[in-house]
Amino acid sequence: MKIIITGANGMAARAVIDHCGSIGDEVFGLTRQDMNIADRDAVLEKFAEIKPDAVINCAAFTDVDGAESAETSCYAANSDGVENLAGACKKIGAAFVTISTDYVFDGANAGYYTQRNTPNPQGVYARSKLEGEIRARNAYARSVIVRSGWIYGPRGTNFLSVMHNLLAEGKSIKAINDAYGTPTYAVDLARRLRELVALDLPCIFHVTNSGPGTSFLGFAEAVCEIGGFNRNLLQSVSKDDLKRPAPRPASSKLACLFSERFGLEPMPDWKDSLTQFLKQESNKVKK
Repeated sequence: MKIIITGANGMAARAVIDHCGSIGDEVFGLTRQDMNIADRDAVLEKFAEIKPDAVINCAAFTDVDGAESAETSCYAANSDGVENLAGACKKIGAAFVTISTDYVFDGANAGYYTQRNTPNPQGVYARSKLEGEIRARNAYARSVIVRSGWIYGPRGTNFLSVMHNLLAEGKSIKAINDAYGTPTYAVDLARRLRELVALDLPCIFHVTNSGPGTSFLGFAEAVCEIGGFNRNLLQSVSKDDLKRPAPRPASSKLACLFSERFGLEPMPDWKDSLTQFLKQESNKVKK
């Protein structure tokens, strides 16, 4: 299958590129320099050139705090860009899968958010991602929306992805004890995204690793336990202590109502995937 992966410099995109390449797909990983998804003409031109069978959109404006003062840029990537990709896919009859976020929910629900729950995004980033979902479906009924969150993995630069490196260096880290989510290993997410391309079922899917959700502190404690790091380096803090510009849901744990009904295997438990990630990272250091 000929597949375009957007946002090719990002962690999730690189995982998707690696996975699709490993199963024999002809992969075109496109960076913003290769194709600015906010530029409709550029998207149409590139799609006409490549003629993909499917597109997996991993491109996004992901600076949650920065979005509060960069609303135009945020919406250009997360809303306009998604609509452009969906419309271009419709024009050539390609399958389209795009990644959204757990932040579309307000966090008032202490349990799991499923597709039955009504989104209520709180910040600019969250609102732009929900707008992208809506525009994708309006532009192309074949669109597949994937909500995920707490994504970490190889070559990632976010807190969950680098936590083990900081601990290995003996650095103290602040871990939030009252914000909850469902961790998602980028390698597992990539595999599921490709499965959804093959399934080609227009729907909203919630894709995270399985097992009970956790807090950032709980994730950090698991990193210490599995990786053998000093737990005394962890500083337990409240989300309000950090005084970040953008609002974030206090709990954004996701569960999918029907993945298994459509024949998809359960996602691995998040602690098993974290174990795999830390083992691979340890092997890199040894090499």
